[in-house]
Amino acid sequence: MSAQIIDGKAVAARVRAQVAEEVKAFTDEHGRAPGLATILVGDDPASAVYVGGKQKASAEVGIEGFSHAIPGDAPEDDVAALIEQLNADERVSGILCQLPVPDHMDGVRLTGLIDAKKDVDGLTPESAGLLALGREGLRPCTPLGCMVLLEEAGVRLEGAEAVVIGRSNLFGKPMAQLLLQANATVTTCHSRTRDLPAVTRRADVLIAAVGRAEMVRGDWVKPGAIVIDVGMNRTQDCLVGDVAFEEVREVASAITPVPGGVGPMTIACLLRNTLLAAEAAMDAVA
Repeated sequence: MSAQIIDGKAVAARVRAQVAEEVKAFTDEHGRAPGLATILVGDDPASAVYVGGKQKASAEVGIEGFSHAIPGDAPEDDVAALIEQLNADERVSGILCQLPVPDHMDGVRLTGLIDAKKDVDGLTPESAGLLALGREGLRPCTPLGCMVLLEEAGVRLEGAEAVVIGRSNLFGKPMAQLLLQANATVTTCHSRTRDLPAVTRRADVLIAAVGRAEMVRGDWVKPGAIVIDVGMNRTQDCLVGDVAFEEVREVASAITPVPGGVGPMTIACLLRNTLLAAEAAMDAVA
């Protein structure tokens, strides 16, 4: 058996095309486009590439971009003041503070200053609380992208046993919450989990997000499982995920590749969140 490849690039392209149509309709109706503000602190090359990609994708679907670059040696209060300014700016529908920030700054505090209604990354304490309570709100982009991929693959989550490897605030915890809301039975694994392969072999849906190249081997996977690989690890030769792709594809029924799986969905869901935030803001003043 060779697994179905879940093509994240194709799914993301469809999402972005739909967002572009809806952004045009929004702009025609309200006289201005949704706006996405990005904050880049310092000169980390990878962060600069990520932010540039998000702004480029925004422009392609008609979202207005507001790009803010702050020197890495600036005081934390300068970033905090900018966030407060953007919170009050009606042109800005969504705010994204690129992490990590320089060591002398508190990224968690800065993220927490973003108005939850503009928190298109879904990472503020208020957004996390709304997710945990099952209340309406903006959801973290990468877990949301995984849910879209599972839906596109026709996966029935209700009653399924799902295992998430990773418990980060950025991905593992919100991923587990979204799976629970879809009525899956969820196990969250981490560095202290005993006999991890025994746990993962129970999973109908296995999601790996640990940042260790090809850690999940073929004999860790239940035959016929759906495997979502969130990892992205650069080796000397290429980019690989947290899953040993060639081994696991012979066991699983469906699997995401790296690259071309979850990655494209993150930006697509960011664009969708920005549009949703803009629509909610207009509804609030209607």
